[in-house]
Amino acid sequence: MMKTPELLLPAGSLEKMRAAYAFGADAVYAGQPRYSLRARNNEFTLPQIHAGIAEAHQLGKKFFVTSNLMPHNAKVKTYLADMETVIALQPDALIMADPGLIMLVREKWPEIPIHLSVQANTVNYAAVKFWQSIGLTRVILSRELSLEEIREIRELCPDMELEVFVHGALCIAYSGRCLLSGYFNHRDPNQGTCTNSCRWDYKVKNAVESASGDIEPVEQIDFDFNQALSTANSALMDGNLSIPRHPAADKVYLIEEGQRSGQLMPIMEDEHGTYIMNSKDLRAVEHVAQLTEIGIDSLKVEGRTKSAYYVARTAQVYRQAIDDAIQQRPFDPSLLAQLEGLANRGYTDGFYQRHHSQETQNYLRGHSESARSQYVGDIEQIDAANGMVEVAVKNRFVVGDRLEIVHPDGNRIIQLKTMEDLHGNPITAAPGSGHRVRIPLTGKVNKAFVARFL
Repeated sequence: MMKTPELLLPAGSLEKMRAAYAFGADAVYAGQPRYSLRARNNEFTLPQIHAGIAEAHQLGKKFFVTSNLMPHNAKVKTYLADMETVIALQPDALIMADPGLIMLVREKWPEIPIHLSVQANTVNYAAVKFWQSIGLTRVILSRELSLEEIREIRELCPDMELEVFVHGALCIAYSGRCLLSGYFNHRDPNQGTCTNSCRWDYKVKNAVESASGDIEPVEQIDFDFNQALSTANSALMDGNLSIPRHPAADKVYLIEEGQRSGQLMPIMEDEHGTYIMNSKDLRAVEHVAQLTEIGIDSLKVEGRTKSAYYVARTAQVYRQAIDDAIQQRPFDPSLLAQLEGLANRGYTDGFYQRHHSQETQNYLRGHSESARSQYVGDIEQIDAANGMVEVAVKNRFVVGDRLEIVHPDGNRIIQLKTMEDLHGNPITAAPGSGHRVRIPLTGKVNKAFVARFL
């Protein structure tokens, strides 16, 4: 029988950790702002780490502490003293990237398991064997690997734990080692303060390279996007997966960020793309069965700064995908639609599969665009006597909407027929974030979220 992979979810707060466990996660990862790559929107100071580890172990779950920044000298000097109290809490592993810090931890606490962070960019079996030889227990493989490369690493490193990402943001850099944010506003991604500069609003301007090598703007971009798209689609329809490269792709361009008018920055594109621009988000739920068959030990979701709803929904979806894979049930395409309800920038399965057939693309798109939903609220109080629940509203919904109640024991769909304010007065709309309303609902609804079908 196949080994069941661990489902690993992000925790930016105790609330999100609890949602992850309730909806199917086996483990979570969280870290102190000073030593992890989430200095912003991160509630895990020492008391929260203490509470998180205690709750996790009480539930029979695991809690990994991320300690994966690339430290400058000042943080190296304080690291061991600051980690003393964390190690005493007995986390299930540290997630680390910097060889110097790994050396210090191995010398002082040889018993603590260390997982190599994706920040270390491990892309081959020899590197996995190296980290295993110095005592690490797990390697989180780089996002830039295909399924076949992962399979080969598994075959050549059979007794090393391997972890891969299956969902969340993709960086415009090699597995997160990005300099853009530091370049623009001195917020270094490798110190945990990334401002997601790759996702800002950029305008592309035409440019030429002068005889002296300077990049100079010109008035107009000589490129018809619709014509290029039509040519590419025609090639795909004819079964040609090798689309001719457009001459415009070999030119140099300037970009202007929306908040920095007049500051023009040169970019060039090669055959792999333009790397400063926004990436789609990773969604690899359709590959869970294959990753399980390969023998991957842990499937990881990214998103410590996302909402508790995001954590609950991704945990629930990937839990079902793993359980279906273990039971050798066919992939359930409705899982694609459930993930569409999360905030995303469009989805890609990243580097797992280089080319999709037209049939596969239509299959994925068709199911993704059906039954889409939007997160609209959290159920926070229950009035069982009157069959009503209080909802903290996150997005607008109205009487007549078809709602999904997302609950650890299973989801259900209702048609909203009535709604009232907190004083019992009938209302027809929950206007949006910051409002509270009451809706009729019975049964198990504690720790539930509410989504609206679009």
